[in-house]
Amino acid sequence: METIYGNLKGLKSSQLKLLQRLYHQRLPGDRITTPEFSQRLAAVSAELDQPVSAYINRRGQVIRVGVGSPAQTQIPPGELPRYGTERLCGIRCISTQMKSESPSSAVLTAMAIQRLDALAVLTLSGSGFTRRGGTVAGYVQEAYLAHLVPHPEVTWTVSDPMSLEDLAEQDFVDLTEGLEEEFRRQYVAEEVDLDHDRVLLIGVQTQTVSPQRFQDGLTELTRLVETAGGEVLQVLIQKRSRPHPRTVVGDGKVQEIALTVQTIGANLVVFDRDLSPAQVRNLEGRMGVRVVDRTEVILDIFAQRAQSGAGKLQVELAQLEYMMPRLTGRGQSMSRLGGGIGTRGPGETKLETERRAIQQRISRLQREVTQLQAHRSRMRQQRQHQQVPSIAVVGYTNAGKSTLLNVLTNAEVYTADQLFATLDPTTRRLALTDAETEEPFPIVLTDTVGFIHELPPPLVNAFRATLEEVTEADALLHLVDLSHPAWQSHIRSVMQILSDMPITPGPILLAFNKIDQAESETLAIAREEYPQAVFLSASHRLGLETLRQRMIQLVRYAVVS
Repeated sequence: METIYGNLKGLKSSQLKLLQRLYHQRLPGDRITTPEFSQRLAAVSAELDQPVSAYINRRGQVIRVGVGSPAQTQIPPGELPRYGTERLCGIRCISTQMKSESPSSAVLTAMAIQRLDALAVLTLSGSGFTRRGGTVAGYVQEAYLAHLVPHPEVTWTVSDPMSLEDLAEQDFVDLTEGLEEEFRRQYVAEEVDLDHDRVLLIGVQTQTVSPQRFQDGLTELTRLVETAGGEVLQVLIQKRSRPHPRTVVGDGKVQEIALTVQTIGANLVVFDRDLSPAQVRNLEGRMGVRVVDRTEVILDIFAQRAQSGAGKLQVELAQLEYMMPRLTGRGQSMSRLGGGIGTRGPGETKLETERRAIQQRISRLQREVTQLQAHRSRMRQQRQHQQVPSIAVVGYTNAGKSTLLNVLTNAEVYTADQLFATLDPTTRRLALTDAETEEPFPIVLTDTVGFIHELPPPLVNAFRATLEEVTEADALLHLVDLSHPAWQSHIRSVMQILSDMPITPGPILLAFNKIDQAESETLAIAREEYPQAVFLSASHRLGLETLRQRMIQLVRYAVVS
């Protein structure tokens, strides 16, 4: 039996049959509609005293009938044919409305979200079949024709009111082919790179976060997306007292996001906060593209950056721990896990099987991380047995830790102006000379993974072996990028993460890096607030001798205390 969508409350069985009979209609492929089909649709609408919408494919087949406007009966994005920004979806909609007025913005937005070939809106006369000058006027008083336009600033166009005969004479093939040719030209002109995600960024500003912190977070998320290989096309912001429990943003904003996705050709929506599995499912169902949160972006970067076996091990553990509660409703995405699933039990669902398989994998990875911890612990004990003091370099991501290690020790660690350029800890021996006694003073310097504001819990858990380098070091060198606008916030974030460590780290030396790029006013503020800090530029080798002597003092203080 043909399904009728929309608001069916209170409908009689005879009225449902009238709606189902619309599925048996066939329209010519070169016309938007015919007077006969339009009048039949209007008659059903008049019988129900409600708008009715019919969706027709390019073969002229009615594929969906719904009670309500196109905004109330639209096809879910996941059920629409796959198409790109250079094509329309291959479906047109003929809809009725009770008032004599141009289609509303909600109706036109629904057209744009679905990328319909065209939308014809029929206004009912309200009087049924009436005789005007000896002819039958029918139910339709006037019609409007709307369609998308390939213009960067205009999304759609709506015709002036026309007669049903004029609407029926419109050449549908000429209209759709012309539009798609224009969309293709615009697509090529934009030089769309299919190898990169085209991202729409969503920021939700609540009262619990200051405006400056919110803007800093959006700027950082933009860099995270770019580091992951995506291109941020646009940023949308909504202010709310609290996130919506189902969709994070309000219904109106969801519609705006879905429309923007279609308008700019985005294939990924990134939110500036963690999303629950239910929120991701609800948003993807409304938008028709992938939706990810900040944590998933960071996990993706870590997966790209991990080079060593230990790093890949810990990244996989973090991803599985993040994925575990998000399995329900993910559909085919679970197939990305590949093999490893055990024998199915009788009556066991696929989801339960995969959940247990993932849990087994997590347990095995946790054991391997524990073994990694033990190995690194033995290495540290050997260094301690040789009585070589150690300093761990910590700091916000992209503060220049790896660059400093390379300059001081010739370590040749990979460096780049990217977030999380290096993940694996690198330990090198550094031969210092005490300026007062002129005696050699060897230490061990360890570069650690960069910190970030609100470090995702799965990463904290998975990288505990790496972070132990911090807790086990005799002292810490906290490196700060002074050229970054949010350098003060970065200091607070790093100190918060350090304070949450299970073992209290040793004494900390604060060092401000990139002073060659910092403004003089910023440098003066930092010198005033942190008079005991060291100021340097690792890339320009400025202030390194002062840093070396201060590290000797730091280690001596740490060993004595």
